[in-house]
Amino acid sequence: MNKQNWIAGAAIAVLLGSSLVPGGQAYAATSKVSSSSTGVQVIKAGEKYLGTPYKYASSRSDKSTMDCSEFTMWAFLEGAGINLGKGGARSQYSQGRHVSRSNLKVGDLVFFSTKATMKYPAGSIKRIGHVGIYAGNNKVLHTYGAGGVKYSSMASGWWDKHYVGATRILN
Repeated sequence: MNKQNWIAGAAIAVLLGSSLVPGGQAYAATSKVSSSSTGVQVIKAGEKYLGTPYKYASSRSDKSTMDCSEFTMWAFLEGAGINLGKGGARSQYSQGRHVSRSNLKVGDLVFFSTKATMKYPAGSIKRIGHVGIYAGNNKVLHTYGAGGVKYSSMASGWWDKHYVGATRILN
């Protein structure tokens, strides 16, 4: 295992509340955090794009910039071989099965409102304006604004207040 892969594995282990053991595998400290290895693979695939600039309504064919749903599309395709399609966050919300916030697992898609979508009533799919990937420990891996692809906390602040729901694509 090269140094870059080990560092990426260690970063995931820290974010997931895990420990990294020789061989580079992360083991979850609690069963609540543990998820399928496929969820971790989706996160690893997404981490390849950390820092990639955000661009609303990106092309879906050029990975030099991404919007939120293009980012999740590539992470799922590259990490799990699952094609989410080229639709936006609302389209992705319609896939998989809905899960409660208290039952989130690594690799679940998490959805948020934006300033533009807050005008729609709670419970309306139109309220969704943003998507990311749940990374464990109340963290979301996603892209928006300055800094592009990044981790953010869902524990408080904007992402906590604007959380709409989640879907599980992975088994």
